[in-house]
Amino acid sequence: MAGSPVFLIPLIMENYSADISKLPRHFVPADFVLTDWSSIEPYFKDLLDRPVDSGNDLEQWLKDLNELEAVISEDACWRQIKMTCDTENKDLEQAFNFFMMEIQPKIQPYADKLNRKLVESPFTKDLDQKKFFTYLRNVRKNIDLFREENIPLQAEMNVEAQRFGMIAGKMTVEVNGQEYTLQQAARFLEDPDRRIREDVYRKISERRLKDKDDLDDLYSALLIKRHQIALNAGFDNYRDYRFIELGRFDYKKEDCFQFHEAVKLHVMPLVNQIYEAKKKKLGLSELRPWDIDAEPVGVEPLRPFKSGDELVQKTISCFNQLRPFFGDCLSKMKAMGHLDLESRKGKAPGGYNCPLAESGAPFIFMNAAGQMDDVTTMVHEGGHAIHSFLSHDLELHNFKEYPTEIAEVASMSMELFSMDHWQVFFNKPEELLRAKEQQLERVITIFPWIATIDKFQHWVYENPTHTKEERAQKWIEILDEFSSPVIDFSGLDQYRLYSWQRQLHLFEVPFYYIEYGIAQLGAIGLWQQYKKDPKVAIDNYIRALDLGGTRTLPELFEAAGLKFDFSPDHISGLMRFVKEELDQVQQKN
Repeated sequence: MAGSPVFLIPLIMENYSADISKLPRHFVPADFVLTDWSSIEPYFKDLLDRPVDSGNDLEQWLKDLNELEAVISEDACWRQIKMTCDTENKDLEQAFNFFMMEIQPKIQPYADKLNRKLVESPFTKDLDQKKFFTYLRNVRKNIDLFREENIPLQAEMNVEAQRFGMIAGKMTVEVNGQEYTLQQAARFLEDPDRRIREDVYRKISERRLKDKDDLDDLYSALLIKRHQIALNAGFDNYRDYRFIELGRFDYKKEDCFQFHEAVKLHVMPLVNQIYEAKKKKLGLSELRPWDIDAEPVGVEPLRPFKSGDELVQKTISCFNQLRPFFGDCLSKMKAMGHLDLESRKGKAPGGYNCPLAESGAPFIFMNAAGQMDDVTTMVHEGGHAIHSFLSHDLELHNFKEYPTEIAEVASMSMELFSMDHWQVFFNKPEELLRAKEQQLERVITIFPWIATIDKFQHWVYENPTHTKEERAQKWIEILDEFSSPVIDFSGLDQYRLYSWQRQLHLFEVPFYYIEYGIAQLGAIGLWQQYKKDPKVAIDNYIRALDLGGTRTLPELFEAAGLKFDFSPDHISGLMRFVKEELDQVQQKN
């Protein structure tokens, strides 16, 4: 966006504090605990029946509505957090399912009526239209999408989607007589002994295949419900419905298709170069999938920490050097018990930062196993956490509902900012250079997988009546488009056929994946700023995140000093920059 800035923000970037406390309640009693629908319904009735006869009435009504939403949001989040931390605990599963099946469906009709009450109020036009623009846009979007007949479908879908974590959380393999989760076993893929790498790769792949039919059936069941929800809302397919539901107001499916082509044109050649260099470095005549993360014989894999406690302490130290406020955020979360970092059997796969609407300090969940990738995950989720802290003081809960694309800029930028301070994880300069090299390679090599998952989802939902066989065939076709010819996949067809099943997002948060690509471009842009002037870059980073969801996505990018642009030319320029930085690191290594 050209021209003068559209908003002014005090530039007091050094004075943020992580010393936040749980929001006080004024409408819902401080000791209220959500137990069942009858306990919460009176507050919805109050809001629905309450007269709003002035601007002041509307302001108070909005505050009370947002307080109620925050109370419910935090309750739901804790149910999900506890369940993912222990997928084998039936009580935790039941508590989550109870909310999704018995409480959430009863909330939705009230939410629709309250949305309509807001937009129909004559005093709504007197609200600060700049400040409330995105809030009211989302309210109107929710009104447009609401259908009574979708309520039970959405409830069933939310419960079913969590089965992915329960199935995946039980997956283990045995290596050298010891049982490991798949995340823990992945450490062996870095072993200098190629025979060990191949053995573990095949064990992990074989273990995944044992549940392929259950996961295939689960995905098919979810697709049926999602398609019906879209039809009920007047859409031709779930993709078109989901774009609106996700609030993708600033780009269209055609932009995603353009992104896919740009990855093939401008990223794949760099990926091929990286893998050719890896093959040469390892002295191999052919590069196999189990070689991707390996080091040459005689070079020990990077082991930046030994425990979850050590990981968080070192990350705090790293963040403190960027900006003390960043380290304080993680220290606050640690003190509150808002971290569950180490992999274990029965724990759901993946990693996330879960904002907690009342507490302010979010919860970080991940599956650390002592690898370099875990450091990346920790600083990534730490970036999300900083976003949660920065937006906590916004006056309304809905102002904190920021677009997922800027949320991922928060996390992916922190991966790059923090690299200059990774010496806390590595005593030897050569290990630090190897860690930076791995990170910059990942910045490039992640794009093909993003394009693969996103393009696959477009096809899946454009063709809702496809068979499982057609789905597998299309997956391989798309996977081949974005797979490097440098890697030899011969004899691994069965593993590749179901490799989509390892992607949690397909099951739990459909169409949430292109965000990583858009955000990676923004993160690279911020890192370019950082290379010129770290203070300016971090100030821009804070400035954008501090706005929460009170601005449009292009405006949030602008606040960070970025262009909201994922055209081929823009992608090409950013990729050249990363490759030049990677080349410099490799020359020093």
